[in-house]
Amino acid sequence: MKENLSMLKIENFTKKINNQTILDNFNLEVPHGHVAILLGPSGVGKSTFLRTLNNLEKLDAGKVTLDNQQMDLKTINKTHLSGLVFQNFNLFENMTAEENIIFVLEKSLKLKSKEAKQIATSLLEKYSLTDSKDKYPSQLSGGQKQRLAIARATSIKPKIICLDEPTSALDPYLTSMVAEIINELVKQNYIVIVTTHDISLVKKLNGTIHLMKSGKIVESADTNEFWNNPEKFILLSKFTEIN
Repeated sequence: MKENLSMLKIENFTKKINNQTILDNFNLEVPHGHVAILLGPSGVGKSTFLRTLNNLEKLDAGKVTLDNQQMDLKTINKTHLSGLVFQNFNLFENMTAEENIIFVLEKSLKLKSKEAKQIATSLLEKYSLTDSKDKYPSQLSGGQKQRLAIARATSIKPKIICLDEPTSALDPYLTSMVAEIINELVKQNYIVIVTTHDISLVKKLNGTIHLMKSGKIVESADTNEFWNNPEKFILLSKFTEIN
């Protein structure tokens, strides 16, 4: 069988902070049109992995390839191959919802104002934010902030979408909404990586669950297979029961 080379491949990511190993030879493969769910409690390295992949933390050792081409993480912000949705959204508080998207398009893709505004208008409509386009982040609900952050991240048309604890501040209804958005991103052929400890979100996603402990993946399972046969996955079963 021919190997699938159309994917993100992480090999032996190692990251230390203050002499403490946060990522310990971390390995992960995520094809296009698939979501990898990094599950685990706080402190196991989930967010550090996303920050390192997006060049917000320096990688100490390891290799990353995308579609069989080695990537230089030092240039990932210039090539716009990855978009990160932060846990606390990181929206520009002094800009309206529309301006948050326009600013990124103008600065990152060097688009002219008119084209950037057209794209922003389309994205605001897609994420049901048209009526909130002139509101500032402080005037938006948690769900609206999350949708705006996702709209902004996808505006640069990356191949990889990373979401760090996307439902940590949301109620069950909004968690379902975020799950729908993530599943839709998968259908659009994005490589999606989600970090979470929210089991209710995991139950609404179709992809692969990777349980993390001490900076590495200790057990993985297809979502459908896990929920149908949890007894086959001892560590994941234990974690989901506890949580």
